[in-house]
Amino acid sequence: MAAAVLFGASCSEVRQPPAKEYFANTPPPQKQEFRWSNGRSPKTLDPARAAAAPETDIVRAIYEGLTELDPRSLEEMPAVAESWTVSNDLRVWTFRIRSDAKWSNGSPLVAEDFARSWRRVLSLGKEAPHRELMANIAGAKTGDNETHTAESGRATLPAMNALSAEHPLSPSAETPSESEPPLQNENDRKFGVEAPDERTLVVKLIEPDKDFARLVAHSVFRPVFDGGKGLSGSSVSSETVVNGAFSIADVKPEGLTIERSDHYWNREEVRLERVVFVPTESGDKALEAYRKGEVDAVTNTEFSPLALKLLTPYADFRRTTFAAINFYEINYDLPVFRDRRVREALALAIERERLTEGELEGTTQPAMTFLPFGSPSNAGITQDRERAKDLMEAAGYEEGRGFPVIRLTVNRNDTQIRIARSVAGMWKRNLNIETDIQIKESSEIETLRKNRDFEMIRRGVVLRTPDEMIGLRSIFGSAYTPLPPEPGNEADVETTPDGGPNANSANTIEQPFLGPVGPIADEGDAIFELTAIPLYFPLSYALVKPFVTGFDSNSLDHPLLHRVAIDAEWRSSQPAATP
Repeated sequence: MAAAVLFGASCSEVRQPPAKEYFANTPPPQKQEFRWSNGRSPKTLDPARAAAAPETDIVRAIYEGLTELDPRSLEEMPAVAESWTVSNDLRVWTFRIRSDAKWSNGSPLVAEDFARSWRRVLSLGKEAPHRELMANIAGAKTGDNETHTAESGRATLPAMNALSAEHPLSPSAETPSESEPPLQNENDRKFGVEAPDERTLVVKLIEPDKDFARLVAHSVFRPVFDGGKGLSGSSVSSETVVNGAFSIADVKPEGLTIERSDHYWNREEVRLERVVFVPTESGDKALEAYRKGEVDAVTNTEFSPLALKLLTPYADFRRTTFAAINFYEINYDLPVFRDRRVREALALAIERERLTEGELEGTTQPAMTFLPFGSPSNAGITQDRERAKDLMEAAGYEEGRGFPVIRLTVNRNDTQIRIARSVAGMWKRNLNIETDIQIKESSEIETLRKNRDFEMIRRGVVLRTPDEMIGLRSIFGSAYTPLPPEPGNEADVETTPDGGPNANSANTIEQPFLGPVGPIADEGDAIFELTAIPLYFPLSYALVKPFVTGFDSNSLDHPLLHRVAIDAEWRSSQPAATP
């Protein structure tokens, strides 16, 4: 079906496309209007309730947080906060609010707006799908902090099929009061977010977090006006008060339009006058609209492996490692897995390139680390079957003799079953050990995990932020143990040239092979301990017209719209496409 849309050919006639520069060669518009197909119609524009694209794309455009992430480096940048400082123990962060920060109605934006909005997120409970990102704030009550897990197969844009994470996209039928929740008890009064004056926001954390300034760029931390009134259900309109680079201009079934805000503090740097979000019900329709010149970019759309193969040669087609990981979690409570050499051998014996190019048809990236953000604390694992054999021999299992059959539990999904069989074959071929693959429903897998009734189990996690602490906690849960400074020596914490702490990582000291797993304070520790085996990162895909500048792709799929512009002078050397 994708081939028919792309080239009007039947599947039996599909060939590699001729060598053309762009999939859709249409002339640029003569105005600063960007038309973006980023999925179906949004269900909510509430920063607290927005779970994934397209909602989060729009929220980031019309609301601005304390910081933003540079779309190329994913480093934090000043936004509503013009500057910030952090205590030596990385637990107290102080943000300085811009004096010219305003809401779209001209009202000043003050520090208390953030404190009030964050309390509102917590009051919404499960209606705020990412409230767990606030769990490290002192006094925050986030309830059951779900980790968005994945239980499905082939990676497509936005790589969710490889993870099949289920995210609530719309408010519950029962909407709680939108007014600020009153302080009910002593614990509420101890919520670690204070606004001592209009331009100062102080945040106290439970555990030290060197990346907290990156974390607060997430959409759930963005402020809402007047306790979020008018954000429930379908009541959003051009009258909705926001604080971002764009404000809502029009809301129609055929699309939502935002325009450059008159009161945005950095308005002169925003080049786009207007952005139109064009909903599409399928990847085929999105491709057709892009080819006809009806939209300028396509994201958050599923492409079949055949369509991906056909699109790959074109310069306007993008492939990006997506911020999610599939891995096998190891039950290190079991005697055979207490030996770190065994865990390392199993990880080294997996041929990830063969796995991703074979069973996953080139739609994923081999995972040699746990986080796809290029953390400086990790060195990555290797693929080395000879070392894997040596490690097994040192552990007492030469040529696999005496090693018990591994019970590998995966969810009922064709792709995951094929992957498990492929990995089992690699362990047999490289280490001469046997694997019993057990196939369970997703609900059963969660029960087995909770009860620790497994040996090795397949998991997938979507990573919502480049904050290393949050990423490791979502993967390892309570096993993640950040190392605070020694009591009384907070002022003596050493820092790296970029301001980060030099944690006493477990991989910098001699560790025994047998015994309890050491603390996981950073990704280097996670790779050293290997209580889980990373397999692959999904890929996300996008089509972006060559005359669109500043629409940068990254692992979070978070472009920064106030950097985007239309180059009306752009010209292609190839003939224009015929709609």
